[in-house]
Amino acid sequence: MRLPRTPSFDLNGRRALVTGASSGIGLGCAVALAEANAKVTCVARRITPLEEAVATMRSEGWTVEAQSCDISDLDAQETLFSEGAFDVVVNAAGLARHGPALETIADDFDAVMNLNLRAAYFLSIRAAEALKAESMGGSIIHVSSQMGHVGGIDRAVYCASKHGLEGMVKAMAIEWGKIGIRINTLCPTFIRTPLTESTFSDPEKRRWLESKIKIGRVGVVEDVMGAVTFLASDASALVTGSSQMIDGGWTAE
Repeated sequence: MRLPRTPSFDLNGRRALVTGASSGIGLGCAVALAEANAKVTCVARRITPLEEAVATMRSEGWTVEAQSCDISDLDAQETLFSEGAFDVVVNAAGLARHGPALETIADDFDAVMNLNLRAAYFLSIRAAEALKAESMGGSIIHVSSQMGHVGGIDRAVYCASKHGLEGMVKAMAIEWGKIGIRINTLCPTFIRTPLTESTFSDPEKRRWLESKIKIGRVGVVEDVMGAVTFLASDASALVTGSSQMIDGGWTAE
C-alpha cells in the first residue's frame, strides 16, 4: 500500500519578492519565506528601516536583499523584475485613511485606491508576465483584509479597495490557472503593529475589536506567517482564487 505524503512547505531554490517588507505584516511575511529557505527580495519605500530589517535577517543566516521601490509607481514596478521572474510574490504594501464616508475627500480616496488596488493590479500583471515568459508556475499572494468581506465603521474607502482586490484576485485566478500561476489573498483581522497601535490604545475600540474576534484576542504578526508559507509552497498546489481568512472568526457571523 502506498501512503500519501504531505507536500513540502520548503521553499529552497525559489526566489520570493515581498513588498511592504520594512515592518509589520510585510516583514513577518519576508521572515516566514526566508525561514522556509527562499531567497527573498524585500521591497519598501523607506530604505533605512528596510536595510535594518534585512541586516537582522541576514544575521540569521538567511539569503535576503533589500530594494527600495514605491510600487505605486508603475514604471518602478518593472525594475523589480529586471532579473527575471519570482516564484513567489507577496504584496503587503497597503494604505488606510479612515473616516466617515460623508467626510471622504477625493485625495484620500485616490491615495488608498492607488496603492491598495491599482498598484496591486499591475504588480500582479508584472509578476504573471515574468512567470509566463519563462514558462514557470508561481504563487502571487496579496495581503488583503477581513474588511474585504465585510463592512466597517469609518472604513468605506478601505473596504472598497479590499473588496475590489478580492474580486480582482478571483478573476485573475480564472485566467492564469491553466498556465500554472496561482493567486490568493490573506485576510487578517486587526493585527498589532506600530501602525495600528493607536487603535489598540483606545479602550473603547479595543473592547469593540475583541467582541468581534471570536477567539477573544487581537492578532499578532506571527498569526499570518504560517498562512503565507502555506500559500507560497507546494502544500497549497490546488489553492487559487481563494481568501485565507485569519480573522479569529470575525467574518463567521
